[in-house]
Amino acid sequence: MTARLSDIAAEAGVSRMTVSNVMNGKSARVSPATVERVLAIAARLGYVANIPARSLAANSSHIVAALVPVGANNSLLVSPHTVAVVGGMETHLRHHGYHVLLRGIEHEDQVAQTISGWSLDGVVLVEFSDTQIDRLRVPSVPLVAIDSYSSNPRTTGVRSDDHGGGRLAGARLAEAGHRHVLFAGPPYQGMGVVGQRWDGFRSACLDAGIDARDVVAEEVFTTFEDGRRLGLRLRRDHPDVTAVFATADHLAVGIMAGIAEAGGSVPGDVSVIGFDDLDFAAYTTPGLTTIAQDMAAKVAEASRIILDEIEHGRGPGAPVSLDVRLVERGSVAPPGG
Repeated sequence: MTARLSDIAAEAGVSRMTVSNVMNGKSARVSPATVERVLAIAARLGYVANIPARSLAANSSHIVAALVPVGANNSLLVSPHTVAVVGGMETHLRHHGYHVLLRGIEHEDQVAQTISGWSLDGVVLVEFSDTQIDRLRVPSVPLVAIDSYSSNPRTTGVRSDDHGGGRLAGARLAEAGHRHVLFAGPPYQGMGVVGQRWDGFRSACLDAGIDARDVVAEEVFTTFEDGRRLGLRLRRDHPDVTAVFATADHLAVGIMAGIAEAGGSVPGDVSVIGFDDLDFAAYTTPGLTTIAQDMAAKVAEASRIILDEIEHGRGPGAPVSLDVRLVERGSVAPPGG
């Protein structure tokens, strides 16, 4: 026979509510000795929580979805940034008794279907464009959007200082003496995060005296292979460019690979700066100079906000912007250096 909360309560000499709180991780008001005793009895009796029943009783599924836009035949875990965000979220939310549902979204109407179909307590939107978020019409659940500049009043945006990061990259390349520079990233119409990085980069270059005609942009998707292809044709399409700022580390590393494959060198022929400071940035040859965003802090803040809205009924708040910094490695040098 399956052990029940009442069985554990009777043996432990506490109330059923106390046992319920302990098993749900809400033991702040329960003594450590009681918590230890309840957990030991539950383990010995083989207690297994009936999650659907518990959800019905509490009117809460304890499920938060991480939703990621994808193409019809694409994996949603292509981007290292997505992997880092989802992995960090799962850790934070698991420690608070929540499950994470990871789902790719091919069409915007699937967001509302997913919320209703799974009775979600909250949703974190990962790598959605601001245009997509602006158009969302979904049931009333807490919504947090990572890297969002959307004006949708239903969402709380959590992002890094993208404009400041772009300025750091532009200022570093100008300081090194570069006067013909390239910005590489996805189309920034509807993508505030990319637009902010471009605006910051361009303004820093112009402030440093670089001619506006020599600050150019290439629209490429942020994959290693797209970067590699850009690196292969860089000298042909942009013969004067001596430095590139890429909006993501994996794009930057692809550009470095393409430059090398085409017979060039980094930073001898072209300097490269990335954005993110993901783990692999330190292991390239040369090491990738990059704009570091605190991914752990960003994920922790997004998790804190979604839990606060779920458990305390607080509505969407002001967007949160986290600091960035330049991490110097070996991929930037003076032109010809």
